[in-house]
Amino acid sequence: MGLTVTPFDPADRPTLDAAYRIAEAARTVDEPDLPPTCRRRFEALLRHPMPGIEGRWVVARLDGAPVGWLRLHLHTLENTDNASVELVVHPAHRRRGIGRALHEHGVRLLRESGGKRLVGSTAAALPGEEGREFPGAAFAAAMGAKAANVDVRRRLDVTALGRHRLAALSADARTAATGYRTVHWRDHVPDGYASDVAHLEGRLLLDAPMGELEWEQQKMDAQRKRAVERALDARGVRRYNTGAVHEASGRLVGWSQLSLDASSTEHAWQQITIVDPGHRGHRLGLLCKAANLAYALGHEPALRTVDTWNAAANAHMIAINEQLGFRLAAGSVDWQLTI
Repeated sequence: MGLTVTPFDPADRPTLDAAYRIAEAARTVDEPDLPPTCRRRFEALLRHPMPGIEGRWVVARLDGAPVGWLRLHLHTLENTDNASVELVVHPAHRRRGIGRALHEHGVRLLRESGGKRLVGSTAAALPGEEGREFPGAAFAAAMGAKAANVDVRRRLDVTALGRHRLAALSADARTAATGYRTVHWRDHVPDGYASDVAHLEGRLLLDAPMGELEWEQQKMDAQRKRAVERALDARGVRRYNTGAVHEASGRLVGWSQLSLDASSTEHAWQQITIVDPGHRGHRLGLLCKAANLAYALGHEPALRTVDTWNAAANAHMIAINEQLGFRLAAGSVDWQLTI
């Protein structure tokens, strides 16, 4: 029978189970310090894509048994020349041409859609780890992809931070934030702030360093923001949010979000933190992030660890994270391949 690559049928429960096991086997080898992949989120990516995304998922079988898969996200609202890609091969079956077969299939799918670029990320070395092997990075380079942006994952030990330290950081930030107040919400942004939050989220790629990635600003509005929230609800993602409101105008001009997967109580992901350019210089980034962590802990008392990614060049946000106690955990590279 040999090696085959075929479309993934979401109704095929045995193959879905196998794909999840492959993802977990790869994680334990490539990023063993991360929590287990959330099964609900894993499946929901098939059935509940983000707005503006068309998914293609294929599975590689060796003599009929699943050994790897590729997930392609085609962008339909912006970045229509690009496709985000995730390619996973079971560690026991690597270096046997399976990854290359999946990659070639993904390139064909991209060409059929009229796209021009594949973009994906892999774990990479931190300073002092240069001798460690990173199979994903080596594979991306072998396929001809170019390292387009360098990211770093940092981790916060919440128990080491302490509530008193967190309160002190928030209080210190508030001294520079005269004329602003904080608001909190779970999961769904209040109607009165939906347009402001959409504006902030839409301009994220204007603010975050993107290296050589060819990536357009997201076209975000309140309606699309609600669609994003519905997709996250379907994945079981719990979200905690803190915004900074400019009291004179009533606009929400800063925002930070922290999320937990459905399967997690001890681990969270620090997501977006952004401040409108016209309101920078008031320590609103630190205020929102510190106040939001305290808000989340009020609802998630078991929370122990938070991970976040930043572009290595994003010195301002890295400085805020380090004030909170985030420390280096892993490297990451965004790869780009023009076909």
